[in-house]
Amino acid sequence: MLLATRILVAATDESRPFHAAALRLIARGCTAGLHGATSGQVIREYLVVATRPLSANGLGLSPADALGNIGKMTRHLQFCDEPESVSVRLRSLVGAGEISGKAIHDANIVATLIEHGIELLATENAEDFALYPGIETVRLSEVEAQLSAADGPR
Repeated sequence: MLLATRILVAATDESRPFHAAALRLIARGCTAGLHGATSGQVIREYLVVATRPLSANGLGLSPADALGNIGKMTRHLQFCDEPESVSVRLRSLVGAGEISGKAIHDANIVATLIEHGIELLATENAEDFALYPGIETVRLSEVEAQLSAADGPR
């Protein structure tokens, strides 16, 4: 499962809903059968949000802190590179769906998923991916029970 940017942001920001579930998904998701992955795009988007000021809907972190967070999170995640085949797939999706503007970012995530054979995307904005057949989305609220079961009784 590829983890979208908002999942990484939720893992960083204690005030976000499902912060604990995001942390568990990243750190121990594989014990629940939820093998996490990320991509260069997700990392870039995370760094943008993490270092953007609070007044601009960011986290207000220093670049060093944001990079430290990414370093900790990516230790638990498979990295999906973006070779030329992802770019070719992206162009195909954009052309076939007449996708434009910010939706192209989502189309690139889909292209990465397809090229890496990943069918599941953990995201907090599943509606943005509804037009792509074969891509299943899951929200943190939906995986919370699975993660809690894998953590065992407390």
